[in-house]
Amino acid sequence: MKLKKMTAIFTVLLILLVMISACDAGAIKETNTTSPAILSTEVSEDGSIQDDGPFTKYDTPIDISFVRTLDEDTESNILPRTPGETLESNRWLTAYFEKLGINITYDWIVNGGYDSDPYIQKMNVAIASGDLPDIIPVGPSHLKQMVDSSMLKNLSPYWDKYASDMLKDIYTSQGEFILGSSTFEGKLQAITSFTDGYLDGLFIWIRADWLRKLNLEPPENMEDLLNIAREFTENDPDGNGLDDTYGFAVTKDLHDGVLGLEGFFSGFHAYPNIWVEDDSGKLVYGSVMPEMKKALSVLADMYQKGQIDKEFGMKDLSNVSESLEDGKIGIEFGAQWNPMYPLISSYNKDNEADWTGYALVSADEKPAYSPSVFGMSLFYAVNANCEYPEALLKLLNMHVELCWGETSDFNYYYMPEENENVGVWKFSPVTPSLPLKNLKAFEKLEAARAEGSFSHLTGEAAIIQRNVEAFQNGDLSQWGWFKIYGPDGVYKHAVKYNQNNLYMWDKYTGTPTPTMSISMNTLKQIEREVFVKIVMGSLEIDAFDEFVNDWYQVGGRKITEEVNAWYSSQP
Repeated sequence: MKLKKMTAIFTVLLILLVMISACDAGAIKETNTTSPAILSTEVSEDGSIQDDGPFTKYDTPIDISFVRTLDEDTESNILPRTPGETLESNRWLTAYFEKLGINITYDWIVNGGYDSDPYIQKMNVAIASGDLPDIIPVGPSHLKQMVDSSMLKNLSPYWDKYASDMLKDIYTSQGEFILGSSTFEGKLQAITSFTDGYLDGLFIWIRADWLRKLNLEPPENMEDLLNIAREFTENDPDGNGLDDTYGFAVTKDLHDGVLGLEGFFSGFHAYPNIWVEDDSGKLVYGSVMPEMKKALSVLADMYQKGQIDKEFGMKDLSNVSESLEDGKIGIEFGAQWNPMYPLISSYNKDNEADWTGYALVSADEKPAYSPSVFGMSLFYAVNANCEYPEALLKLLNMHVELCWGETSDFNYYYMPEENENVGVWKFSPVTPSLPLKNLKAFEKLEAARAEGSFSHLTGEAAIIQRNVEAFQNGDLSQWGWFKIYGPDGVYKHAVKYNQNNLYMWDKYTGTPTPTMSISMNTLKQIEREVFVKIVMGSLEIDAFDEFVNDWYQVGGRKITEEVNAWYSSQP
């Protein structure tokens, strides 16, 4: 009997080996078809798999359909530099088939991003007709619509059984709100694609060459920062003898998007655009906080003194970026990636433009917290008619494992060494991120700098170091990497943010509430118009109080009630 069992097992293993060796000879790369979880499964006498876990491969390959977009970076940068690969045939789809037995197909592909009009319109038609793929990438509004129409699988039991330990850690390490964003009445109805809220840390980017020219020190508090803005306006930091420079970069959107002033407002403990707790533990919308009034008053004073472009109310991101490029502005607030855009244009035009990132500063003894928002704009939902809903979890498991797990091959699946800055991870239909991955890479670089050796670096840290060294060796196109990750890179301040918990999280991570869907865009437009008029002086500062009253009257009160009802329902 024992001999028969051994013979059966040997036969099964032989069949598996033959199947593996017979894989398509044109496959992009021969991949390791085992993982720790797959190795732990047991094979019975008849060859069937006994266990079904996070990495278990389907005995018979299954088809799982998606829809997706073709963004500009993939079309113009990734595909031309990865010959032989397409969205429908590439290293990621090969890996999912070989390792999990999942054959991925696309019902349709549209140009643009997941928030683009073509994708939104296509999804509107698909939802209305019920012609949906097995796994559906959707934004918050579409997710809520499908939940209300009972079109989706409840993923709660599948999450408990099939999510790997690494995946569970990723989705819970920054609190309960990541999974809570797609949980309705206790049911997990989708899984967000983005989990790294720390990526949104904000900093002050300042022309350090102007600081040196005017014998100024980096700011330690808001008073220092306002003095720098005044000096940059009045004392000709560009040395051309003209009164043509400003302190702050400000767009007509004021505090919404790239070049926004969220980092400035946080110095006064005001947090526009996000929901924060008040003293009673209830959520309040940051734009109507009393602290906003003081910050707007300071901006209005700066405007009157010429420290802000007099025409900012008519200038969008593109216009203000041109002013930065032309050397007319010395201070802007933004994320760690701002040297890649828009600051790189300033450096390209003037290599003396030494934009350096500094930590946010406060107007009093309390610390300034970096406003941070989980980028939950895309969710993976599963069609209620999908026969294999657990496949989504297995795909997510495999993605994080191949990028960052024990059996990872970062240089092949994320960003190839031989083809730097080509993010082939975008070939995957699911792209969950790793919390703190950028910060951890910087910390590895700091440790290597302290040791005086970079030879042991691997993965993302090694790629970043190559880019930093390229700049140091004369490749000016890599300036952005140097300003972010170099010895004086902005991430040294992010390390302090993280160590001291200096993040102000958006406490509302749910989908748009009913009243939000109806009124929020109008409320934001009113807010923008009032705030810009206050800064430009066409409205007195007390107009802020009238705005707050109107905000609550025309939908804000109901939205606040709905947000707090959601908040009280969270674990």
